[in-house]
Amino acid sequence: MSGIVQTSIEKKLNEKFAPAHLEVINESYMHSVPKGSETHFKVVIVSDKFVDVSLIDRHRQVNALLNDELKNGVHALSIQAKTVEQWEKSGGKVSQSPACMGGMAKEKKKEDE
Repeated sequence: MSGIVQTSIEKKLNEKFAPAHLEVINESYMHSVPKGSETHFKVVIVSDKFVDVSLIDRHRQVNALLNDELKNGVHALSIQAKTVEQWEKSGGKVSQSPACMGGMAKEKKKEDE
C-alpha cells in the first residue's frame, strides 16, 4: 500500500516523464526510522524523455521535480533513470540498495572512540 508521499512522487513522475516503466520503492523499513515512515525511496524510471540526456541531468530533473518532497521529510532518494533502450539492454534489472550503515549512530560511535 502506497503512502501519501509515495503517491505524490509517483504522480509527479508519471505526469512529467510519461515513463514506460516506473517503480517507486519505499525503502524506509531498511533504516532506523519509525514503522510506516516515508523517508527513504528508490526510483526506477524508464523514459524516452531521457534520450540524449546525461545521467547527471536525468538525476537533476528528477530531484528538481521532487524538490518539495526532499525539503519535507524525504531523507534519501536513490535514482535509476534509463532510456527504454538502456532498460531493455539491462534485462529490466534493478540494482539492489546497499544495507543501511546506521547513519548518525555510526558517526556518533566514531566520535566516541
